[in-house]
Amino acid sequence: MLEEPWLSDVILTIRDEYIPFLWGYPVRLFELEEGCRAHVIVADATQDVNYFFTQKLSWNNINVFPHSTFNWVGIDGTQVLCHMTPVDTSTAQATVGDINKGLTNHKNLESSDISLLVFGNGDGGGGPLPKMLENLRRIRATGNRSRDIPPVNMGHSVDDFFDVIAKDSAAGTELPNWSGELYLEFHRGTYTSHGSIKKGNRKSEILLRDVEVLATFASLYRYHKTDYVYPNERINDCWEKVLLNQFHDVLPGSAIGMVYDDAEKLYAEVSKEGEALIEEAFKAIFPPSTSLAGPNIKTKKSGTLVGFNTTFFPRRDIVEVPLVGSASKLRSQVVQASKDGTVGLALMDCTAGGGVAFGTGMYADCKPVSVARMGEDHFVLKNSAVQMTIAGGRITSLFDVALDRELIPEGETGGLVIFDDRPNYWDAWDVEVHHLEKAKKLQFAKVSVAAEGPLRASLKAEVKYGQSTINVLCEYSSSIIAGKISLDAIPASLKKGSRSFFRFDAQVDWHQRHEFLKFELPLNIRNDNATYETQFGHVQRPTHKNTTWDIAKFEVCGHKYADLSEFGYGVAILSESKYGFSCRGNVLRISLLRAATAPDAEQDQGKHEFSWAVLPHQGHFLESDVPIAGILFNSPLHVRLLDDTTEAPLLKAKPGFSIEGAHNVFLETVKRGLNDDFTTHDAAAPTIVLRLYEAYGGHAQVQLKIASQIPVAKAVVTNLLEDELEELNVYQTEDASLAVKLKFHGFEVKTVKLVLGKPGTQPKRDSWVTVEKPRA
Repeated sequence: MLEEPWLSDVILTIRDEYIPFLWGYPVRLFELEEGCRAHVIVADATQDVNYFFTQKLSWNNINVFPHSTFNWVGIDGTQVLCHMTPVDTSTAQATVGDINKGLTNHKNLESSDISLLVFGNGDGGGGPLPKMLENLRRIRATGNRSRDIPPVNMGHSVDDFFDVIAKDSAAGTELPNWSGELYLEFHRGTYTSHGSIKKGNRKSEILLRDVEVLATFASLYRYHKTDYVYPNERINDCWEKVLLNQFHDVLPGSAIGMVYDDAEKLYAEVSKEGEALIEEAFKAIFPPSTSLAGPNIKTKKSGTLVGFNTTFFPRRDIVEVPLVGSASKLRSQVVQASKDGTVGLALMDCTAGGGVAFGTGMYADCKPVSVARMGEDHFVLKNSAVQMTIAGGRITSLFDVALDRELIPEGETGGLVIFDDRPNYWDAWDVEVHHLEKAKKLQFAKVSVAAEGPLRASLKAEVKYGQSTINVLCEYSSSIIAGKISLDAIPASLKKGSRSFFRFDAQVDWHQRHEFLKFELPLNIRNDNATYETQFGHVQRPTHKNTTWDIAKFEVCGHKYADLSEFGYGVAILSESKYGFSCRGNVLRISLLRAATAPDAEQDQGKHEFSWAVLPHQGHFLESDVPIAGILFNSPLHVRLLDDTTEAPLLKAKPGFSIEGAHNVFLETVKRGLNDDFTTHDAAAPTIVLRLYEAYGGHAQVQLKIASQIPVAKAVVTNLLEDELEELNVYQTEDASLAVKLKFHGFEVKTVKLVLGKPGTQPKRDSWVTVEKPRA
């Protein structure tokens, strides 16, 4: 959390990041930390200084990392001076052997001849002991008289250590560079262990992002609740619970069972509070309305379906509408009903981008879907763009109809697969390369038609293995229906040429031990690298085994997607709660469930629900809509049933924010400023904070448009702590919107703060937006 009140009252002197025990090194780690650095005082001058210390890469189980002191260069070009102690531990005992290793194991003596000794007992052991200090005193004294032992210098800080390196290496210019991620060849199983915790993390992050968006607009518009105040403290409380669960060993899934009892309670509290905050926000921006997921929807006799899009991407979604009880009168607003008539499917349109989505009929550019049973165990889901064939319980064909291209090589099949999973040492932590040697391909059974189109066609399927049952839903959509295999008539995004995706929803009753469940898809695509989402960008990793460095990346982490592309075409797997992926050769996989027995003997035992999707796309990844589809897949519309639309000004308002000029810049966050007054609804000079990033790795110049109903007095670029860096020129566009121009380089993250009020002043108003109610 970056919102503690003391931050605004002090000058930060944080100059280095000291994380000796980090399980993997996100490639954006220090780049985002750089954005948190304010005024750093060094030698009586304000400078940008960034140092990083760690040692966990010494745990690599295949390769030895080739550097001790070097520059780590991130995907956006930012770099940090890094030192990894040659002693290869953060709990050294201060022995003569430790001191000698600091010299003999140093890999960059040509550039730097000093190393840092991190000594003391760890894991609650109490830190340095008197014996260790006495050892160092004697070793230092011996080193002063003999060249047989390296000299020891004590009594200085880590900052002092890095200052010496910076001075001796001309600010790091004489050190070697390491570009891209620092991949830890260890603990790869933590990407998947304890699936419910991974799901709780992802769902909570998305929920709180949506809460911030909706609460921001509610605090500005206040159409129907004029005293609404942005619930800053309640939102922060939720974030603190999510961040607490991100501590290791919680989120990695490598803690004892009692830890997860507590973690599940925290996620449940966040979910309950987040949904309550969303309901309160909707009461301020909508007239009386009911959530489709709420218990009261079945008693509603009338109303209009509307949705709110928190992603700021133009989109269309298919949503499930209950048609039982009084809600049966909503049938006129759905395009397709289930066979038993209890559930309808409505098509929601939000082509304007962020803001309100409206129910509609099928557009001319929709691609009606169908499902055909070609034999006893042979089914085809199809629209005019793509089709999938399931035969003999396996996916035998993934076909681009528009391009007449088969995507699965002849003789190969896709589907669920089980691997033996017996790591050498750390059960919940690790998965070893040899687990790939024993694979059992599972078959879909009891396949039946659940829906025939035209908006969605669906299949039901079941897989039984050992003591476990897996009910699978393979959907071709951007909405969720548990237990089916479905195909929708809408594409993954509104980008021209976008294909529909096949969505798989699984309900699993898992009772295996030391086995690893994955979904795999062999593809008729060749590339030496696959692409995986990371924070605010993506990284590429090898698909081949040329070197031991390539072999080591047999299991990797990703966020919302993994993609294998070549010139002209690619296929992605989208994830809504899983973080483990792999791509060996032409086989793209997502990791679903593990079954470790230590330190939690019951890890992942029991019931799970999760989803993934297969997205074919024309063009290479860099030409595709995969990053957009991944966001939409994780961020469904918030759909409401409005009692009365005549008194709903938000339905007439333009989207609050939009980006024009480049499709590779995304608006990710909309929230209120850290230093706003949240004690009253009419505070002076409220601010809105927007966080944007470049998602594809290239340059861009965009126009950030601000709807005319949001009066902006000033716009500034800030760091992540919202310290103002540069004022922007705010101008009016032809459609009366306000706008600012922003320039980005590859993977750059940029924060913009908008101060509301008339230009040059920040007067108090009953509402910080101009509200024009529709005429009767």
